[in-house]
Amino acid sequence: MNSRRWRFLPAVGLAAACWLSADETRADSAPPVTLVPQDRVLVLAPHPDDEVIGCGGVIQRAVAMGLPLRVVFLTYGDANEWSFLVYRKRPVVIPKSVRAMGEVRHDEALAAAGVLGVPAGQVTFLGYPDFGALEIWNEHWGEGAPYRSLLTRATAVPYANALRPGAPHKGEEVLRDLTTVLREFQPTKIFVSHPADHNPEHRALYLFTRVALWNLEAEMKPELFPYWIHIGGWPKPRGFHPSAALEPPALYRDEIAWKMFPLGAVEIERKQAALKAYRSQYQSSSGYLLSFVRANELFGDFPPFVLQPSSPAVRPLRARGAASQKEPDEELTDEERAAFVGVVTKSLELDGDGLTFTVELSRPLAREVETSLYVFGYRTDRPFAQMPKLHIRVGHVLHAVYDQKQKLSHDTVQVKRGSREITVRVPLRALGDPQRILTSTHTHFDPTMMPMDWAGLPLDWVGWRTLELAPAR
Repeated sequence: MNSRRWRFLPAVGLAAACWLSADETRADSAPPVTLVPQDRVLVLAPHPDDEVIGCGGVIQRAVAMGLPLRVVFLTYGDANEWSFLVYRKRPVVIPKSVRAMGEVRHDEALAAAGVLGVPAGQVTFLGYPDFGALEIWNEHWGEGAPYRSLLTRATAVPYANALRPGAPHKGEEVLRDLTTVLREFQPTKIFVSHPADHNPEHRALYLFTRVALWNLEAEMKPELFPYWIHIGGWPKPRGFHPSAALEPPALYRDEIAWKMFPLGAVEIERKQAALKAYRSQYQSSSGYLLSFVRANELFGDFPPFVLQPSSPAVRPLRARGAASQKEPDEELTDEERAAFVGVVTKSLELDGDGLTFTVELSRPLAREVETSLYVFGYRTDRPFAQMPKLHIRVGHVLHAVYDQKQKLSHDTVQVKRGSREITVRVPLRALGDPQRILTSTHTHFDPTMMPMDWAGLPLDWVGWRTLELAPAR
């Protein structure tokens, strides 16, 4: 039977820092991102301040060149409780107060935009729940109930100054808003958060954007430039080092075709000033925010894996054992360290009418730990909301299969366990006979066996990857 296999590198969920040594590839050897007079620049940010952290220089250059520019925020950033505690000098937990802090971050975003030269009319807020967007992506589509925000307690966009106030917290509604933005603005270059970023809202925005662009690929084919913000211990050194280069995270140095955007002295100074306009965040996190005020900005996406049923070739993606998360992070408690299970590699094989995923773990699964595999199918001729979105939970002894929140028969997939290896075969028909697939894997605490504050806590994961199923020739 013809097959093709790849290996995926884990994102190192609670990993210690990975950093470039002096003899490794540097950012200044990466090709530059260039803006041309014909460009229309769209910046998509998960939270207010991400647009400056990741793209403050790009935004300034677009303004200076007089290019059409639009900045769009997925959320109002209303779930950053630590920064709100520092800012307000008291906990912010009442839903009305949480929404008020969302408005504070909205106003800060407009102030930061002004520093960068962006008029308020070019800034748009979608208003979906912070700390809830990835759960919407995973479980809230179609006939299911909308997601209820943990902090605002809203099930629909609660902000009157959002693009579409009252839009239900559903996956298809997020797609609808992104589609509206894309169709109206017709961008040629899109800057968006990365699919392996450690922050769930960052991953979610990329995924929604990716599907929206697939839906519109007959109308537009803009270039996509993902920017990375959250990954353990990166960037280094922390703090304000404006003459230093922003280097790629070592774990993904060779896996991603990085591009860099050089900043001039005035652009660096203005980027710093724009970050200071985010007063609610700067008070608690200035050292972290200023770590991104560097001589360049950095962009790069995972390449898609094209599965050729007719090809017998095997193409392994490098497995870097030394960089894989085999040991728990030093900050974990003794109890958490004892239960920790890391993802070393993930591989994939297309075998006729099914996909076989093999996950290699750093140690055998503890009783309190599960491995979750997400596999979402996509077809051009079927609304994405109606496509299967499988979540396969593999525990110490049993496994369960869900399509969003609906539990399916356990024999929907085939699962085999080894001491430190789990193999899951998923029939293509269970995915709606997809043309493309989005997939991710992570280890986490079993919510049925752990305290509430540990329930579902990610330990380690492989970032979301795109698979394209080429038709047999």
